[in-house]
Amino acid sequence: MAHTQSKIIYTIVDEAPALATYSFLPIVKAFAKTADIDVETRDISLAGRILANFPEGLDETQKRNDDLSYLGELAAKPEANIIKLPNISASLPQLLGAIKELQDKGFKIPSYPENPTDENEKEIKARYAKVLGSAVNPVLREGNSDRRAPLCVKEYARKHPHRMGEWTKESRAEVAYMHEGDFYGNEKSVMMQEATTVRIELVALDGSISVLKESLPLQKDEIFDATFMSAKKLSAFYEAQMNDAKANNLLLSLHLKATMMKISDPVMFGYALRTFFKDVFEKHAALFHELGVNPNNGLGDLYVKLASLPEAQKAAIEADIQACYAKRPEIAMVNSDKGITNLHVPSDVIIDASMPACIRESGKMWGKDGKLHETKALIPDRCYARIYEETIAFCKQNGALDPRTMGSVPNVGLMAQKAEEYGSHDKTFVCQTEGVVRVVDTKSGQIYLEHAVEKGDIYRGCQAKDAPIRDWVKLAINRARLSQTPAIFWLDSERAHDALMIQKVEKYLKEYDLTGLDIHIMSPEQAIRTSLERIVKGLDTIAVTGNVLRDYLTDLFPILEVGTSAKMLSIVPLMNGGGLFETGAGGSAPKHVQQFVEENHLRWDSLGEFMALTASLEHLSHVTDNPKAALLAQTLDAATGKFLDNNKSPSSKVGELDNRGSHFYLTLYWAEALAAQTIDMSLSKTFQPLAQTLAQNAELIVRELNAVQGKTVDMGGYYLPDFDKTNAAMRPSATLNRALETLNA
Repeated sequence: MAHTQSKIIYTIVDEAPALATYSFLPIVKAFAKTADIDVETRDISLAGRILANFPEGLDETQKRNDDLSYLGELAAKPEANIIKLPNISASLPQLLGAIKELQDKGFKIPSYPENPTDENEKEIKARYAKVLGSAVNPVLREGNSDRRAPLCVKEYARKHPHRMGEWTKESRAEVAYMHEGDFYGNEKSVMMQEATTVRIELVALDGSISVLKESLPLQKDEIFDATFMSAKKLSAFYEAQMNDAKANNLLLSLHLKATMMKISDPVMFGYALRTFFKDVFEKHAALFHELGVNPNNGLGDLYVKLASLPEAQKAAIEADIQACYAKRPEIAMVNSDKGITNLHVPSDVIIDASMPACIRESGKMWGKDGKLHETKALIPDRCYARIYEETIAFCKQNGALDPRTMGSVPNVGLMAQKAEEYGSHDKTFVCQTEGVVRVVDTKSGQIYLEHAVEKGDIYRGCQAKDAPIRDWVKLAINRARLSQTPAIFWLDSERAHDALMIQKVEKYLKEYDLTGLDIHIMSPEQAIRTSLERIVKGLDTIAVTGNVLRDYLTDLFPILEVGTSAKMLSIVPLMNGGGLFETGAGGSAPKHVQQFVEENHLRWDSLGEFMALTASLEHLSHVTDNPKAALLAQTLDAATGKFLDNNKSPSSKVGELDNRGSHFYLTLYWAEALAAQTIDMSLSKTFQPLAQTLAQNAELIVRELNAVQGKTVDMGGYYLPDFDKTNAAMRPSATLNRALETLNA
C-alpha cells in the first residue's frame, strides 16, 4: 500500500523553546518534505491564546485562530500527530505583563479586571481565566503519559556526569508540611454508581446558598474527590515554621506551583507572604486595600503598587518591610544579584524544578549573600511533600546519588481527560464565608460530599474518569512487559482518593496475564524509598502515578539522573490512536531569554525536541505506511546519539556553542546518516550534497553562528516577538540557510 500524505503539527510557544523553534523548524520542514510530510504550525503561546480569546477589538491582520481548541479536537482523532513544546502556564503577573505588551503593540484587548465591578468585567475576567495557569495541557492530553530517559541520554550522563553536592548525616536540611487541615487530611472521595450531574454549593451559616459550580457532569464509575485547605491552619503552619527556621538559622524556602495550580497555589503563596510580612500587612491594611495590593501576586507586585506613592510614604513602608526581614529567617533567593527572593513572584516558585535543584545541592538553596545554605523547604500539603522528605532522608543516610552508576525511574502517568488535580481549576474556590460546601445531585438532591469550611479556606474538587484509569493500567503493564522492569503504583491507602484508585487498579490488573511481571502497589513514601534503594544498585523501576506526581517525578529523577528534565522522552499515546509528543520542561526558559537578549547567546537545549521528533516520525511511519518517515526517524536517532557522543549540547557561556550551533551539528549528523544509509537510495542521493556542503563548511557555519554573540538582541517583544527580527537573530548563518534551501530545490 502506498503511503498517504501525512502531517505533523508543531506548536508555537513562548520564551526559550519558541526562540529555538525559529532555528530548528526550518531544518525539520526541509528534512520532512523529502518524505512527503507536511509540517504545520499552531500557536498555543500565551499571547496567541489571549488574542484568540478577544477577537472583537482586533482588525483582520491582528486576529488569531483558536489553535488550542483546534488541537484539542484533533487530539481526539486517530490522525493526530502533535509535537508539543513547553508553553507558559501563566501566573497572574505573567498574564498582566502579556496584556500590557499586546496593548502597547496596538492590540485592542481589554485590561484584566482584578476586582470586577459589573457583569461586563466579570465576563472579561472569566475569559482571561481560560488563559491562566495550565490552560494548554488539560486540553491536549487525551492520553496518559509515558516518560523516560532514552538510552543515549542515560549513557551520556554516565560518561559525562553532572555535578552533585555532597550529603552527610549531619545535614540539617528538612521538608516541613502540615499535619492537619491540609488537602490530604480533609479529602473525601466517592465513586459514581451512575452517570449524573452535580453542582457545588456553599451553604452559609444563615442558610443562604452560593452556587460555586452550577453544573458538573460525572460519568459512571468516575472518581470524584473534594477537599479543602484551612486558611487558619495554613497561616499557623507558616508562622511556626518561620519561627523555627529563624531559631535554627535555616534558610527558608517555599515550594508550590502557582502556574499549573493556578487557583489554589497563588492563594497559598499569598498566605505565606502575608505571614512573613505580617506587621506590614496589618499596619498598612487600609492603604494596601486602597492600592489594590494582592499578596497572591507576590512581593514584586507590592513594590509596583508602592511606586505610585509619594517618596516619603513609600520609603516608610519599605523600611517596615526591611524590619520584617530582620525579624524573620533568611529567605531563599531566585536571583541574589537582583535581590529577587523566593516570595517576589509566584510563578518563580515551581516545586518540581526547585526541589530537585535543592536536593542536588545537598539540601541547600541560594541566600542573599550569593552562597548556598541549608534550607527548610515549606511544602504545606502532605499529599506529595513526603516524597521529598524521604529523598532527603535517603541522601543523608546514603550520600549523594551517583549519575555514573544510578538506575532510572521512568514514569507512566495518569493524565488523560483532565485527570486529578491538574484538571481541577474550574472546581477550585476560595470560600467567601463560613458554612458547608456540598456536592449535590442536580436531579435527586442527594448530597455526595460535604465539608464545613471557614472564610478564606481553599476548596477543591477533582475528577478521574474510568476510561483513562483503565488505559493507564494497560500502559503500565505494556511498559513493564516491554522493558522487563518492575512497576510500582504510587497509591496511599490512607488517602481517600487513592483508596478508591487502589480498588480500580486491583480490579483491572486481574484482566491481564501478569506472568513474569513484577507489579506492586505502595504508598508514595514506600515507593520512593524502594525506587531509591534500587536506583543506587543501578536498577530501574517504573513509577506508575497520578497526574501531579507524574509532573513532580519526571523532574525529580531526570534532574538527579541526567541533570535536566529537558532530556526526557515524553510520549502521550492518545486514547483514540493519535500521538502527542512532548519535548521536556521549560522551567528555566525565562532566564535563558534574559541571557539571549543581553548577550545573543541561547543556552536552551533542544535535545528533548530531537527525541520527540524521532518518536513523532516513527509513529507517523506506522499509521501512514511511510517507510521514508521511518528512515528519517532511525537516522535522527543515530544523529542524536552522535550529537551526545561529540558533546555538541549548548554551552552556558557567551562565545561558545549555543542552541543555534547545536542545531547545526544535529543537522550535519542527520544529513550524513541519511546520505550513508542504503535502504532508500533516492533519499541517500537527496542528502549527499547537503551532507557534503555542511561538512565542508562546518567551521565557517560555526564561526557565523558564534560571531553574533556578545551583543544585545532586539526581539521586538517578549510575549509576542517580532518575527522578522527574531528570525534574523536565530538564523545568522547565511551559509547554513542557503544549504537548507537547496535540499528540496
